[in-house]
Amino acid sequence: MTKLMDSCHRTINYLRISITDRCNLSCLYCTPANGVHWLPKDELLTYEEITAIAKMAAELGITRVRLTGGEPLMRTDLPDLVAGLAQMPTIRDIALTTNGILLKQYARQLKKAGLKRVNISLDTLDCAKFQRITRHDRLNDVLLGIEAARKAGLEPVKINVVAMRGVNDDEILDFARLTINDGWHVRFIELMPFVTDICLEGCAGEGSDRSQSQFIAVNEIKEKLSSLGTLEPAAYMKGNGPAKYFRLPQATGTIGFISPVSQHFCENCNRLRLTADGKLRLCLFSDDEIDLRTPLRAGITPGKLRETIIEAVKVKPSRHQLSQGAVPKKRSMSQVGG
Repeated sequence: MTKLMDSCHRTINYLRISITDRCNLSCLYCTPANGVHWLPKDELLTYEEITAIAKMAAELGITRVRLTGGEPLMRTDLPDLVAGLAQMPTIRDIALTTNGILLKQYARQLKKAGLKRVNISLDTLDCAKFQRITRHDRLNDVLLGIEAARKAGLEPVKINVVAMRGVNDDEILDFARLTINDGWHVRFIELMPFVTDICLEGCAGEGSDRSQSQFIAVNEIKEKLSSLGTLEPAAYMKGNGPAKYFRLPQATGTIGFISPVSQHFCENCNRLRLTADGKLRLCLFSDDEIDLRTPLRAGITPGKLRETIIEAVKVKPSRHQLSQGAVPKKRSMSQVGG
C-alpha cells in the first residue's frame, strides 16, 4: 500500500464519506431556517460507487473511514455498505457519526457488519431545549440509541457537544459530570461558521454575526470545568481525529476538546471528504471540490480514478481561512457531513 501525501507533506489516511444529505433532525447550526433542498436520489452516489471510490482510496493509503450524513442511518441497507468496506484489507477502522435516533434499531446489525465505533451528536440533556435546537422532540430516542450502541460494543461511544453561548453553555458541567458518574466520553466542539441560522430567542444579528455571538472557545470551556477539578491528559482514544482528551478526578470517561476555530489543527490535517453527490472536498471550510461522480458514471478507468484522486490531494490547502473571513457558502454543514 502506498502513502497518499499532499503538497504540505501531510499523510492523508482518513476519508469521511457522506452517504446522504437527508436528516430526521433540523439542527439550528447545521440546517438553515428555511431548510435545504434534498438532492434527488439519482444524484446520490450508489453504494457501488462509494465502494469503488473507497477501494481506490484504500489502495492509495486511506486506512480509516467515517460514514456521515445528513443522518447516515436514514439510508437503507447501511449495514451492507459497512460490510463491503470492512472486507477491504487495508481499511482498519470504520466509524459512524449519527444523531442516534435510529441507533436502537441498527446498532447490533452495524456491529456485526464490521462497524467499530460511533460518535453521537447531542447538544443538550433538556427535552425542551433539544426540541428548540433540533426542531424535533426526540431526546429520549437519542438516549436509547446511546445505550444500544454501548451494549452492542461500538466503543468508545463518543458524545459530540457543540458548545453555544446562551444556548447550552449552562449544561457544560452537566455533560462533564456524566464522564465521572456514567463513564461517558464527551467531546466539546467549537461552533463552526457555515451558511445557516443558529440563533435561538434573544439573539440579535444575522449570519456570521450570530455565530460569533454564540461562539465559545475551548479555553473558556476549560475554565468552566475547573470547578469540577483539574483536567489531566487522558490516554489515547481510538480514532484518528483532532480532539485532545482529558480526564477529571475519579472519572472513568473522558472529556475531549475540538477547536477548529480558536486553535486550528490544519498542519496535522489527514482527511478528505466525499460528499453524498460525489464531490471530493479537500477542506471542510473551503468550497473547492473535485467531481468524481460524473467521470465515474462516464466509465472512468481505475487508473484514471487513481490519478484524479492523487492530483486532487496535491491541491489540498495548507489551512483554512476563517481568520480572514472566508466562510463556506455553497453548502450547509448538513450537506458536507462535518
